[in-house]
Amino acid sequence: MAWVPRAHLAGALWVLWTWAALSVAGRKPWDVPTAPQAPRNTTTTKLLWEPQCLSQLRHLQDGARITALIPPRLEGNWVSTRCEVRPGPEFLTRFYTFYPSRLFKALQFYYEDAGCRTPAYSLVIRGRLRLRQASWITRGATEAEHHLLKVGIVLHSARARRQLAGRLGSSCPGTLPPAGGWPWAPGRVLELRSARAGRDCLEALGFSMLELGLLRVETRHHAHGRLVQELFLGDIHTEWAQRTHHRPTGYQQPLQNAMHHVHPCPVCGAVYRSSEHRPPVLPPRPPPPLALGGQWVSRECEVRPAVLFLTRFFTFYEDRRAWEGSYQHYSDPACRQPTFTVRAAGHYARGAPSGLVQGATEFVFKVTRASVTALDPATARALSSSPEGACGRAGGWGVGVEQDVTHTGGCALLGIRLPHKEYELFKTELDHRQRPLLFIGERPTDGSSPDRPSKRPTSYQAPLIQCAGPQAAPPPRHSPHRAPPPPPVPASGAAGLRRLPALACSAVLVLASWCVQTR
Repeated sequence: MAWVPRAHLAGALWVLWTWAALSVAGRKPWDVPTAPQAPRNTTTTKLLWEPQCLSQLRHLQDGARITALIPPRLEGNWVSTRCEVRPGPEFLTRFYTFYPSRLFKALQFYYEDAGCRTPAYSLVIRGRLRLRQASWITRGATEAEHHLLKVGIVLHSARARRQLAGRLGSSCPGTLPPAGGWPWAPGRVLELRSARAGRDCLEALGFSMLELGLLRVETRHHAHGRLVQELFLGDIHTEWAQRTHHRPTGYQQPLQNAMHHVHPCPVCGAVYRSSEHRPPVLPPRPPPPLALGGQWVSRECEVRPAVLFLTRFFTFYEDRRAWEGSYQHYSDPACRQPTFTVRAAGHYARGAPSGLVQGATEFVFKVTRASVTALDPATARALSSSPEGACGRAGGWGVGVEQDVTHTGGCALLGIRLPHKEYELFKTELDHRQRPLLFIGERPTDGSSPDRPSKRPTSYQAPLIQCAGPQAAPPPRHSPHRAPPPPPVPASGAAGLRRLPALACSAVLVLASWCVQTR
């Protein structure tokens, strides 16, 4: 499927939405857009999901269990819960501390392996953070600006010294010890940036803290009064050259509050006890065999760059190498106000273990069928305006009415083209309750598609959780439009202000539910 940006459509809708937002914003810096009344889906088709999967969907849509303050309360310690993978790939853990004085200290520990067991170097970042206004781009987030005071690096291996020397080159001479100077005094912090001394070697390293430009803190209320707090920071651009200039509109893997985290969490404790001189060495966790068979669903409401909120549901049939996916899109960060659903199906081929990303397996996916359901009047009107043969039956769109767009080669308005091939990356892990998690490759930040091997992802989206095992019998051979979309959960709110941002995302990435970001 070729994903073609529709800049003129997205631009016009964005201007219209911005005008509507500003007309009701008022003068308070923390005014937040209100939510529309979500339409009820009147579809009576019987759901084909397993009960466990429906239970997981209802759980993540239960907005009463999640609270998010604007502005957020950041004071405290925030730690990684697993070995994180950034585009590149880079393997790291993080330990961030925010103080009431607006100062912060961020520790980033980089590793040579995907298990975060062989430290390469540590970065210690000190700076000042100022929270600004609620974001009108990414709903539910707070914008902030930061000022770096000092950044230092502690090397933990000769290999790391050689690699970093190649990155820094002649642009920052004297930063690292000479090649023959290993080892040097243990614990020595080498200065990469100092505001007082006027030294800055960060761009040569490809480093920035632009992730602090977008923040969200979620508090999850569990049974018996137990709390889990997560800190979501801005996404990292998938292209190395853009990392130091990218303005985040989505999030990366969240950090958890060291005092309010999921139990048990051995990684949390290891990171919390660490320092730039003693990086955490994570306990060994042999990955389970990669078995896709069964059904997988989002663990939480997911956020993508370019203002996209969604939940995903997959069914894989390993005996036939077939898959089906349902991607429900929403206009709010709690995933309670649905706008449209894309259903897709096709086949896949399993490749070899990745030679670039340890622990991952390469796949090639082909999308051959797709259908779309409008769950919002504005979305239905936009789809109905499509020319004949460009997106299903012209003029035949209504709220809750699902249309097969396979015979029209996809849906030009949404950027869907069929058939389509994508080069993917998969891996599996076990969560703290020993349940299988499925990680699928992260989408390119520029909204393009990994339609050739050179664009295969090197990092992952938020994990899916297995909610049902392999199917006992092969699925019926019907078009995906006959299967129902996930049930929307209605929510109260003001007028249809939030319908417009969803329409401004002009390209739906079927395989990973992405919106093309136009700038």
